[in-house]
Amino acid sequence: MNKRKHLSAGFTLMEILVVLIIITILAGLVGVNVLRKPGEARVSAARMQIRNLQTAVKLYHAEQGHLPSQQQGLEALVRKPSMEPVPKNYPAGGYLDSAELPRDPWGNDYIYLTPGRHGEPFEIISYGSDGQPGGEDDAGDISSSDA
Repeated sequence: MNKRKHLSAGFTLMEILVVLIIITILAGLVGVNVLRKPGEARVSAARMQIRNLQTAVKLYHAEQGHLPSQQQGLEALVRKPSMEPVPKNYPAGGYLDSAELPRDPWGNDYIYLTPGRHGEPFEIISYGSDGQPGGEDDAGDISSSDA
């Protein structure tokens, strides 16, 4: 009885191969779907970056008592501004994880407006794949106001 229990304790080579084949098929389907829609993936990445920048601007506001000015722009998140209003308690590492301001997935700078176009305190915009205001699909504007 003990010998029989020992023999059935693991997976057979066939079972492992079946699982590997299923995983390979699923990974292939997911990969093909992502490759078919690179524009959608970039739009999602831009939305995520905008949310991260939005959070950093809100933290800047909470700690400094004011938003970065239009002239200071998003650069104020990675380097202490030298123009007024100069922050008093600027953290050594800035407000982002990197020393450089990220660009959108199409390689363009994010646009920072204060106040925003719809009356919000600030707005962060990517103009999408064409880098121009307006457009549709992956060329459409992506804004922090849309979230």
